[in-house]
Amino acid sequence: MRSAAAATARGYRPIASGPRGAAHFPSPRARRLSCAVTSSARSDLVERAAAPVAAAAAGPAGPGAVAGPSPAAAPWARPDDAVRQAQLDAMKRRATGLLALAAALFGGASVLESRYPWLGYLRATAEASLVGGLADWFAVTALFRRPLGLPIPHTAIVATRKERIGRILGSFVQNHFLSREVIAAKLEAMDVAGRAAHWLSQPENGRRVAQQVASGIAKTLEALPDEEMRSLVHQVVTARLRATRVAPALGKALSLVLAGSGQQELLNEAVHLAAQAVHDNRDLIREQVRRESPWWVPGVVDDKIYERIVAAIERLLRDMAADPGHPLRTAFDAALRDFVHRLEHAPEVIARAEALKEEWLAEPGAAELSARLWETTRRAIVAYATRPGGAAPGPLAQGISSFGAALADNAAVLAEINARVTDVTVALVEQYRQEIGDFIAHTVAGWDPAATSRRFELAVGRDLQFVRINGTLVGGLVGLAIYTIWQLWH
Repeated sequence: MRSAAAATARGYRPIASGPRGAAHFPSPRARRLSCAVTSSARSDLVERAAAPVAAAAAGPAGPGAVAGPSPAAAPWARPDDAVRQAQLDAMKRRATGLLALAAALFGGASVLESRYPWLGYLRATAEASLVGGLADWFAVTALFRRPLGLPIPHTAIVATRKERIGRILGSFVQNHFLSREVIAAKLEAMDVAGRAAHWLSQPENGRRVAQQVASGIAKTLEALPDEEMRSLVHQVVTARLRATRVAPALGKALSLVLAGSGQQELLNEAVHLAAQAVHDNRDLIREQVRRESPWWVPGVVDDKIYERIVAAIERLLRDMAADPGHPLRTAFDAALRDFVHRLEHAPEVIARAEALKEEWLAEPGAAELSARLWETTRRAIVAYATRPGGAAPGPLAQGISSFGAALADNAAVLAEINARVTDVTVALVEQYRQEIGDFIAHTVAGWDPAATSRRFELAVGRDLQFVRINGTLVGGLVGLAIYTIWQLWH
């Protein structure tokens, strides 16, 4: 009796009497202690399990819809919604089944404990499991809806606090994903320029790029009005020609020829052509000499004159070809240099050339030339774009592949391109990172509350059912430990 009274004084009450004396179980104060320990373990598990909830808005489970949500959730449909719903339902049944088992064990042990005192351990374990499981059921359910539909404060957290979740998610993405250091490190690891160069260097990829470029240009050209484009090309060509002074441009071109002694090669070719022309037209020269000779000159004299003329011409041409310092060569060189100088600096020559250019531009042939230029360009691009897929790579594809290969072998240029890409990307992100965070927050705030809760539950609800299972098991173990310690103490 003293033991029972002492137990009662310490906060315990007797629950049964047996051959070995009274058995005791913790009073309500002790049970509150058990519930507090169980609730503490449960709260820790819920916090860790609920952490993915905020991330679910940006994760793969973000978009999708389930049967029955509001129209706002329709664009969120996912092909695996049925599978995930089945998995969630299965985990709910397991957690609820474990809770029902704890309730059944608690009820049975409570009824039979008076006859079998050792069932106190089972009853204490089941009671604590029941308390822990119910507490975690409440906590998990409160994340997505109001438990039993009761308007309990701080429940249906996802639906009622989605604006705050959106702000937290936007701030998290802004500060941890859109920072300069993170983006720069990621771009450096990606080696954007190296990958792009290696990809372009592949002949098949070069052909694809060329095909796409040509196809896009061809479609654009085919869509343009033909007459207007011909007029536009003519205007552009005419304006460009009028802006270019013909004589100085020709003079500069000839200056390049003179700088490399190209005029001597040109003269050699001219001498060779002249010698060939004399040889091929001997009969014509003979006939011309006879025609120009007086009627009273005998034919023999005409032949002698013809032979002397041809021989003199051939001898002169041979001498010019064999002697680089021949006077005619020197005279030709001096005349050419004087001509080039006049083209570049003589006002009368420049003015005459411009007048000739204007006369040519006024001719219908200039407009026809521009029209042919436009038509030829358009047909060439269309023909290139419509080539069969198995055709050999064209010049554009080969040029793109060669450019990619050359770029891939130039480490300095790749590093410079990567640096430029990083600078531009970081500058853009830093400029708009606040807008991106606000966009995420506003987007989450605009979601339908019921559909948002349902979508979050599909995303993480299955994992949160383990919180219920763990709460039931851990609560039971804690209750068993407290009850065992109490028994050993007394």
